[in-house]
This record gives sequence, C-alpha cells and structure tokens, in this order.
Amino acid sequence: MGHISSIQLSPHSYAVVKELRDSLRTEAKKKDSLLMEVLKRDSITRSVTDTLRTPAIDSLSNISDSIPLPKNLLNPTQRVLGDTLLASQDSTKGMNLDAPVNFESTDSIVIYPGENFVRMFGKASVKFKQQTLQGDYMHMKTDSGTVYSTYIDYPDSLKKEKIYAKIQDGEQNYEAKSITYNFNSQRGYITDVITKQGEGYITAGKTKRMENEDMFMEGGKYSTCDNHSHPHFYIALTKAKVRPEKNLVSGPIYLVFADVPIPFIFLPFAFFPFTQSQTSGIIPPKYGDELDRGFYLRDGGYYFSINDYVDLQLTGDIYTKGSWGLNAQSTYNKRYAFRGGFNASYLVTVRGDKAAGDYAKSTDFRIAWNHSQDPKANPYRTLSANVNFSTSSYNHNNLNGLYNQAILGENTKSSSVAFTQRFPNSPFSISGSIDITQRSRDSAIAITAPNLSISMSRIFPFKRKKVVGKERWYEKISVSYSGQLRNFIDTKENKILKSNLIKDWRNGFNHSIPISASFDLFNYFKISPSFNYTERWYTSKIEQAYDAAQGKVVPTDTIYGFNRVYDYNTSLSLSTTVYGFWQPLPFIPFLGKWVSMIRHRIDPSISLSYRPDFGDPSYGYWRRLSYITPK
Repeated sequence: MGHISSIQLSPHSYAVVKELRDSLRTEAKKKDSLLMEVLKRDSITRSVTDTLRTPAIDSLSNISDSIPLPKNLLNPTQRVLGDTLLASQDSTKGMNLDAPVNFESTDSIVIYPGENFVRMFGKASVKFKQQTLQGDYMHMKTDSGTVYSTYIDYPDSLKKEKIYAKIQDGEQNYEAKSITYNFNSQRGYITDVITKQGEGYITAGKTKRMENEDMFMEGGKYSTCDNHSHPHFYIALTKAKVRPEKNLVSGPIYLVFADVPIPFIFLPFAFFPFTQSQTSGIIPPKYGDELDRGFYLRDGGYYFSINDYVDLQLTGDIYTKGSWGLNAQSTYNKRYAFRGGFNASYLVTVRGDKAAGDYAKSTDFRIAWNHSQDPKANPYRTLSANVNFSTSSYNHNNLNGLYNQAILGENTKSSSVAFTQRFPNSPFSISGSIDITQRSRDSAIAITAPNLSISMSRIFPFKRKKVVGKERWYEKISVSYSGQLRNFIDTKENKILKSNLIKDWRNGFNHSIPISASFDLFNYFKISPSFNYTERWYTSKIEQAYDAAQGKVVPTDTIYGFNRVYDYNTSLSLSTTVYGFWQPLPFIPFLGKWVSMIRHRIDPSISLSYRPDFGDPSYGYWRRLSYITPK
C-alpha cells in the first residue's frame, strides 16, 4: 500500500485560495475565464479542464475565513504540514503501490478529498522509486498511480520560463510537452518527446513508452544537430522503435535539410545502433582490381573489443592470382599509465606466370610499434618505443604504399626502444636501448642490441653513518662506477638470421671506476689525488704480425673466447687561492677619484699525472719481433 509522504503548502498558496474563493462567490460567471487564463496551454485536453472546475472550488469553499495561517508558514520558505489536510485518508484510498510516492511543488498543491486526485501548480515533481516526473503543472490519480505532467504557455508579458515536462527513469531522461505515465504498469504516452541516444537526438510527435523502456514513435526525427528542438538537418522517421542505449529500428526514412525534404535520399527501413562501449564485430572487405595481382578482397576480418584498455583487429587480403596477406592491429591505453599501438603485417606477393617465364614470388613482413608512458605512472622507470621495421621490398609490394610516393620513396627506416630504471634509495641506475637502421636501396641493416649503460653515482664508502667529532681524511674518499655493454652488427637483411653472435657480432663490455678525494693542507692549500681504472671485456681478439712485403702490421688470426684488457692512470693536483687589495694613488687622473679599492685574485695550481706504457711486453698486449731484412 503506497502513501503520500509529504505535502508542501506556501503562504502564497493560501492567498491564491482565498482570492479564488472570494472571486467565485461574487462573480460566478468569471470563474471559468479566470482559471482558463491561468492554465492556458495547448496540450491540456477538454476533459482535464472540465475536471478542474467545480470539485476544486467546492472543496476550497469549505475553508473558513476564521482559520489562521500556522506560524510555521509565515516564513516565505516552504514548510511541510502534518495531518492538517490529511485527516481523511481518502487521498490514498485504493492506492496499490509497493513504495511511497513523494510529491512537491514550489507554488501550491490542491487535494480533492474522497476523489483520490491531487493537482500541483508551479514547478512540481513526483517521485516513485527511481522514477521522477517534473512539470509546470501536474495532476495525479492516487488510486491508479497515473500522473499527468505538462508545461503552461504563459503570456510573453509575464516573462516566465517555460518548464517542459520531464521524466527520469534511472539513467534515462526524456523531455516533452506533456507526459502521461502510470507507476503500476510503467507505461506512458508522451507528446513532442526529446531524448539523447548515442551521438544524436531523437524527437517525436507521438510516443508510447512500454514497461521495458522501449518507445514506439510516430513522426520522429534523428539528428546530431545541437538545436534538437528545430534541427537544421535530420533524418525523418515515419514510424520507429527505440531501445534506449541499444538501437533504433525504423520504417521508411528520408533526409531533410533546412526543412526541405530530399526525396531521392530515401530508404525503406533503417537501423541505428547506440552503444556506450566498444563492441566486437565483422569488418566488411573492400573489393577491387590490381593490374599485377588480379581481383582482390582487402581489409576484411573481425574486430575484437577485448576490454576497456586494449582491442584487436585481424584482417586479411586475398588476390585471384595467388597473392595474400594477414594483418594484426591493436591499440591500448590505460589512463595515467601508458598508451600505444601495435601493427604486424605478413604479405606474400605473386607476380607473373610460370609458363611465360616471368614468375616471381616474394615474402615480406612489417612490424610497427609505438609506446609512450605517462610521466606520472612511475618516477623510477620509463619505457618508450618507436619501431618501424620491415623488409626492404615491403613498401613496393604493399598496396597501400604502392601508389604513395612518400612511402614508396622511403629509403631509410629507423627503430628504437629505450628504457631507464632507477632504484630508490640506491646509487645505481640502468638505461638501455635497441636501435635498428635500415636502407631499402641495398637492404643493409645495422642493429645495436643492446646498448646498455649501468652507472653508480658517487658514494663515500668510508664515511661514518654517525659522525662524531671532525671529519677524518679517509672519509673524503669517493668512488663511482659506469659500465657500457654494446652488441653491434652491420650486415644484409638475408644474413641477419644466419649470423653468429660470437663470430659475426661485435660486442664488448667497458668498466670505468674513478676514485678521488680532496684534502686541506696547512689550511691554505687543497690537494686532490685521483685514480682511474678501466677494464674492457671482449669475446674475440686479433693476432697481428709484421708483413715485410707490405711494410706494416696486419691481422693474421682471430681467437674467439673471453678476453680482458685494462689500463689505469693516476694524478695529483695542488691548488690554492691568493687575494690582494690595491688602493690607487690620489694623484692618478680619474682613477684615484672614482675607485677607492681594487681587489685581485690568483688561483695557482700544479698537477702531476702518471700512466704506464701498456705497450710494454710485460703487460701482454704487444710483443717484440725480430726479423732479418732480406738483401
């Protein structure tokens, strides 16, 4: 059993009631004209107007002049009455609803005792569960749960805003000139409805709303124009069914531009899907003819909407003379984290005829990848990629680039993937990249994979964690480290997969460890010793010998395996700073008058450095050879 939860009545409402009662007692003939002027509008029917007359006045006439206004209504803000007007429960008699009905109005509410009828004037609203109806004028039959809402067409002289009827059911919103809705059956009849579906607006002269939220329309319009009440262009829908947030199915449609129908743009039926999210579906292929490969179907396949972050598109190409291709394309995006896209293609191209002797078959592929990371995603790690790798003949065989001079004339392609990693509360950091450079002209390819750098910022290994007293001399010793790993090859495309990592690739690992310190000597001098150690690791070494015929040292053999070489150097510097002041003599023209003192500074320093001769045979890098010059 439903019930009325609250009634709102303003002091202005009592004044309107008193004025209506006195006017009708003295001038009965002006009763209809006065009410009709207040409720003048196009959408209120004759039956509604007739119902509005005598019963309301008879009920209002029972209010005595001696009844004072309650004190809580003297405030101009709205107040909620108790049981003053609800002494009789006839207003909810026969009401068969499973939840309370709340209604309110900014002007006045008139209840008809015993008739299960309520009228609301001004900006009114009725709420039942998740359903809300609004309008400038509303009336409700509480026994059947039927609500009628409309707007009042005030004269222009009053300068009052037209408040159209609105209905809100969950996330669905409709605006119309009039709405008749039943809370029990959840069905309604709407005139001149306006609703937004997908990227456009739907309007209709007559609409029937069903309990499952489907709407049957007659005389509808669908347009993406912002002026949806009078669009500049639209698709006229003779009869249509709308499933909110799903689709629209219509009978015969035609295009209207600037209120002028265009008869030759006509369809016997139409289907418009509405969706708020991505959906999977079939991608129809393109058809055509290519001189060397014959008739084709291209770019046909299926689109997979995997989730809100990533999708996948698989398409294929097929030609009547034997050529075919496969394509996979994916985009991904996660807000405040990363975004990018991936594209892979495999193409088999067949040209000519075996019988004619000009048969040729080639296989090409392409991989494209772009990736960027949001700066706020991770302050210690970054990853970026810009990959455009393909075989040298791909652009000449790909139909998309065959007639594009910019793509066809592309001779050099480069790809790069880079990353950095810093470790919190640690002096170590790592950065690296993979770089590829291609030349389509001669199918040359140069790859550096990886190009890795490891570094350690300067640390003081002997410094005490808890300093007590003066800083000791060994606490000023600092150490840092940097290392570079590089693996490189320069070859042809057809040899890259056959190359040997040890014999064909050139690789090495370089280590550098600088050690330094700074001390004060006699409070006036600064002494700074330093020591630098460098070591290199290689997977091969070259044996050389002197060639008397050529008169120079030439390579004789390559030995593969782990090899290491090193070198070091040391230095010592001594520096100080000398300051001096000189006051110009007064008799020196201009200088003595305008300059009171001249300050000068001298920074003398001396340094020594030492590096051994690593060409000495004792280090094992070089050896002395004895030979006899032929006579």
